[in-house]
Amino acid sequence: MNVLIPSPLRSYTRQRRVEAAGSSLSELLGDLDRQFPGIRFRMINEQDQIRPHIRIFVNGDQTFDMSLHLRPTDEVTIVQALSGG
Repeated sequence: MNVLIPSPLRSYTRQRRVEAAGSSLSELLGDLDRQFPGIRFRMINEQDQIRPHIRIFVNGDQTFDMSLHLRPTDEVTIVQALSGG
């Protein structure tokens, strides 16, 4: 499925959009990490939860559910919040 990668994580992928597979969000992120080692840790913490500065959208709807069932036609968008003053 099509995954949109935010600018701060493109150092891993070198591209804005990538293809990844998985029947759940957890599997999809695992496939991304297989293709682009280290990227999953930037999004998911040691408790297997989405980090506070990361937002993941599936077909435009935000989700925090790592077990969310995905279809091959879904579009996943990863957004990384920026902070500073």
